Amino acid sequence: MTRTPAAPGPLITVLGASGFVGSAVIRALARRPIRLRAVARRPSEPVPGPAGTTVVTADLTDRAALTEAVAGSDAVVHLLLADGGWRAAESEPGAERVNVGVMRDLLDVLRPGTDGAAPPLLVYGGAASQVGTPPREPLDGSEPDHPETAYDRQKLTAEHLLKKATAEGRVRGISLRLPTVFGESAAPGAADRGVVSAMARRALAGETLTMWHDGTVRRDLVHVDDVAAAFTAALDHPDPLVGGHWLIGAGRGDALGDVFRLVARTVSDHTGRLPVPVVCVSPPSHAPVTDFRSVTIDSSPFRAATGWRPRTSLPEGVRRTVAALARHQQESR
Repeated sequence: MTRTPAAPGPLITVLGASGFVGSAVIRALARRPIRLRAVARRPSEPVPGPAGTTVVTADLTDRAALTEAVAGSDAVVHLLLADGGWRAAESEPGAERVNVGVMRDLLDVLRPGTDGAAPPLLVYGGAASQVGTPPREPLDGSEPDHPETAYDRQKLTAEHLLKKATAEGRVRGISLRLPTVFGESAAPGAADRGVVSAMARRALAGETLTMWHDGTVRRDLVHVDDVAAAFTAALDHPDPLVGGHWLIGAGRGDALGDVFRLVARTVSDHTGRLPVPVVCVSPPSHAPVTDFRSVTIDSSPFRAATGWRPRTSLPEGVRRTVAALARHQQESR
């Protein structure tokens, strides 16, 4: 009896694959029976993925390069972000081209497959901060958006473009609004520039940890592996999600003073040194008003639709982050 070869799996393309979240998404997809295309803007260390992963280096602000990068994709995970994060949006003219222009071009060049196939699935990495100053706690995604920074305005504009294209039947769009993401990097060079890793680096260097407030401001902190799992959950359960934006969060609302002291104690446990001090200082002039507002996220709508839930506790995530940063510092020496 002749065995019929198994049909190739769907082609999933990850834009921003060498970044902090992107490399974690690649790792989460690694064991799946799919074809995977990892796209990044510049040559980097090999992206961990399944055998046969296609690695593409491309400037995605070039429309022709973007067209080639996503050609034939059944699903695209859009995690591209301008260098410099939210600060770049305030001062770099090219940030809007990356944060908004690439989405506009992507929606134009994505094409459904042959034989009446459904429009391609596009899962976008948005930001919980798009809402602006949180009007209440917890946020659940039903609040009106009043973004207060250029970065959040750009993210919201890209999300609106995605929703419009979905309503027109050109793509099946899903926006996942991400919380404060932290954790160890999934690939060399994919450094986390967030607050937890920044404080861990300072503590490992023996420096005092400083807060711009009294430490009671809360953040909804989610480990990067759990965020990556949210993207795979959206890919697995797209139908109830298409056309909407969905908040991803742990629902804890961790006070940053407690988080910083946890970082100091964890570094102390790792190094054998006394914990570094945690103190309050005056904020810099560039600090956005949202930095002084607490954020807790109710992600129950997304959890109900997909079965996703965060699995990495804050202490475990901080321990892993500190261990990875310490190992990297040792290897760098």
